[in-house]
Amino acid sequence: MTIEVFLRLLKQHILWFILIPCVTAGTAYYVTRDEVKVYKSEATLYTGLVSRYSLLSDKQSGFVDRSSSAIDNILTTLNSKETLLQIGIDLLTDHLRLQQPDTLVLADAGFQQLRQSIPPTWQNLLLMDGDSAHLRQLVDSLARSPYDNPVKTLLIKSDSYYSIQIMGEKLKATARKNTNDVLTMEYESDDPAVAQHTLLYAIKALNKRYSNLKTSETNSVVGYYEEKLQKAKQALAQAEANLRSFNTSHKVLNYEEEASNVATSREDLIKEYNEELMRKNAAKAALDALNKRMTQQGTMNVANADLNDKQKKLSEAENKLSNARAYGQPKNVISKLQEGVAKAADDLKASALKYDAATNASDGVPAQAMASDRLAKSLEYEESVARLELYKKRMGEYQAKTNEYTPLGSQLRQLQREMSIAEKEYLDLLQQVEQSQTRRQDIAIGGTLEIMDAPSYPLSAQVSKRVQLIAIGAGVGLFIALLLTAIRFWLDKGIHSPEQAESLIGIPVSALFPTVKKPNVFSKATMASRNMFEQLFNSVNIEIAQATAKPFPPIITLFSIGSKQGKTWVANGLNQLYAEADQHVAYCYPRVTGKEQREMINGIAYFPYTVRPDFMNVTGLEYLIDYNQGFDASQFDRIVLELPPLLTNQLPVYLLKNSVLSLLVVDANSAWARAEKQLFSLYVRITNQPILLILNRVEDNYIDIPGQADIRQAPARVERSVMSQRNSS
Repeated sequence: MTIEVFLRLLKQHILWFILIPCVTAGTAYYVTRDEVKVYKSEATLYTGLVSRYSLLSDKQSGFVDRSSSAIDNILTTLNSKETLLQIGIDLLTDHLRLQQPDTLVLADAGFQQLRQSIPPTWQNLLLMDGDSAHLRQLVDSLARSPYDNPVKTLLIKSDSYYSIQIMGEKLKATARKNTNDVLTMEYESDDPAVAQHTLLYAIKALNKRYSNLKTSETNSVVGYYEEKLQKAKQALAQAEANLRSFNTSHKVLNYEEEASNVATSREDLIKEYNEELMRKNAAKAALDALNKRMTQQGTMNVANADLNDKQKKLSEAENKLSNARAYGQPKNVISKLQEGVAKAADDLKASALKYDAATNASDGVPAQAMASDRLAKSLEYEESVARLELYKKRMGEYQAKTNEYTPLGSQLRQLQREMSIAEKEYLDLLQQVEQSQTRRQDIAIGGTLEIMDAPSYPLSAQVSKRVQLIAIGAGVGLFIALLLTAIRFWLDKGIHSPEQAESLIGIPVSALFPTVKKPNVFSKATMASRNMFEQLFNSVNIEIAQATAKPFPPIITLFSIGSKQGKTWVANGLNQLYAEADQHVAYCYPRVTGKEQREMINGIAYFPYTVRPDFMNVTGLEYLIDYNQGFDASQFDRIVLELPPLLTNQLPVYLLKNSVLSLLVVDANSAWARAEKQLFSLYVRITNQPILLILNRVEDNYIDIPGQADIRQAPARVERSVMSQRNSS
């Protein structure tokens, strides 16, 4: 759609664009006739969400801006149903205490409305209670009662000052631009005192609920960590008790040190045992050699027996002494045993002297020397045997100690690991408890909102929005008118404009005729139509002049796709112009009633014809028109042939080939759909001749009205062209 078409469309529907905005603006004016004055109270709160210094400020490694979510939490808390209910309860309690209107609390209109909303049966209970705290408690209990009552109706179900729905709609809070440290609040009401006190109670309820919510959050966290800390403390105490019980039951002072000492002592004992075993073997070998020599002397038996007896006693005495020393016997016992060993040694030496004196060695070795060596080796052997027995016993004890310490090590490590884990968990939870307690204290210190600007008492009402609403109503009316115009344009399938006709049909428009309701009356429509007939007349003559291959007289064919398009009206207009130019014209048109006959009016011959079943095979006009009408084409200068509607009749294929040009007449209010396009394309294929498009009954805004000097006045006479613009054809 071009701008020109759009402007013409607006001009066509100008009445809509005047009436509809007037109706909508008038409706807005009528609706706002009883508009009440509105007073707005404002307040400013400091939140400190971004710049406030707190207990945790120095502990934070970097600043984390959580102001957006914090502001959202504050606004959500403010707009919650419980907060609004608390505001309404406080405001209603304040108003119920009034005995008469007070402009600083509640004006006369609100006071009377409140008194009327309290039934007489409840007035003694609600209006006579002077104790503010008791009255608020009563109002709160009635508001939360499961049964209906006047207080609950005022707070929840009414449209009064105390309704949570009304307060939720009018109470507004926003963060100031470029900072979230400042929160602005406002409230509108028809009573300035109500607006101010509602904001006061809103700030009070918001501070209380927001602080309680933040503190309850930290209390749950602190309680959780304290409970976990208590369990961790019990687990640590149990681990310590298990380790202490282990050390007590196994008499372990320091397991690592004692285990190391046992291992070292065991290795030293094994080394000493091996050394002593070598000395014993050496003494045994020497003693065996000496005994071998001494057994060769038979005289030595008695002395030998005595000597052996003394040796046995000495060995027993030395064993007792060694055991006493090994087991740490008292000194008096050891001294007594040492005396016994010394006496046994003296007895053995005396027996040896007797033995040596009695016998001598056979190899020339003195018997006394041999006996002395045998005695020394015997003593050495017996001492080694005694020490070896002691070493074996001690080695057994160390082995038992080692066997005992081997499983104790894994048990001790497990107990120490359990205690280490319990201790670490306890210390971590202790740190968490300290942090959560610090956080709770931080919230307790800075969790409230500080009032920068207290709620103001509005002295003047807000500017009325009535003018704006009326302007909006007018704008809505314009939009509706534009929308209806667009809908009508989109839904209307008619051809209204020349541009649309050229786009749909595919050929340029040669003539535009407006709607002519009174052809014989001089008007703008008749002036425009006569001027357009002149232009069409010129176009037709030019096409006839350029056609040299067609027979004379030239045949001008008028056709339309549908019926009642205005072909007859156009044909009569052309015929009149030819008659004025002293041209003999034959006008051939299809019968409608069947009673039409040949006529001769003002030099124009009218020849009706009947559309026969073989209409498509007609080759010439002489075969189409009845013989008795005396049609002779050579007697005329022009022949105007009007065809019946193509949509309901056959196409005269052979007859159309003799035509010089065709005039397609289309009514602007008719549709041009698929059937019309197909028939027109067939017509173009058959004729292969110039076709002039005539758009009939076009809206006046598409027609250019010529000036008075540009119109040629036709002679005043009765004309057949003065007929309906839209007849049966």
